[in-house]
Amino acid sequence: LGRVGSATNASRVESGTLGYAPIMTASEDNNQRLSALRAETELILQDLPGHYSEADVDAFWADRVRALELIRSGSREAPSLIFVCVHNAGRSQMSAGWARHLAGDRAVVFSGGSGPGPEINPVAVEAMAEVGIDISDQFPTPFTTESVEASDVVVTLGCGDACPFVPGKRYLDWELADPHGQGIEQVRAVRDEIEGRIRVLLT
Repeated sequence: LGRVGSATNASRVESGTLGYAPIMTASEDNNQRLSALRAETELILQDLPGHYSEADVDAFWADRVRALELIRSGSREAPSLIFVCVHNAGRSQMSAGWARHLAGDRAVVFSGGSGPGPEINPVAVEAMAEVGIDISDQFPTPFTTESVEASDVVVTLGCGDACPFVPGKRYLDWELADPHGQGIEQVRAVRDEIEGRIRVLLT
């Protein structure tokens, strides 16, 4: 070429208008920093409407660690992308699913929402399954400061003023119908439009 927290977390972590900054300092050793980030990740998910398992917390934490590693390294073998919508339940998850499917290890893919919903849209899951892409194991998460900073391309999908902005990134604003509350035919159309855009993006 997975993010916003609620006001109740304001005293727990340093955050800007959007996203969370990792609670780590230069004096802490690596294990302490990882433990601090894991604890912060659990706090973030606790304030969201979804029900998250330990495996979900671990997956979100691993995404954050990967983003921090990309930032720290300053160089990468593959470009990185993040897809951001409001609920991280439909458009951004379908986009991330297509990007992972089509790019394989040629890209690092993140997704997140400005106000994550309680679950992935089941009709979006069904539509993606029809083309052989399983997103049923995904779950809505907020975008984080590090996931945006680690991304070369930021694709926004209807999050408006809540969309993240970091100077120096390539920004794409995709206007796509919101699959929320739509039937399978309408969601298939969104799925297919996303596929076309992802193929162009990866070219």
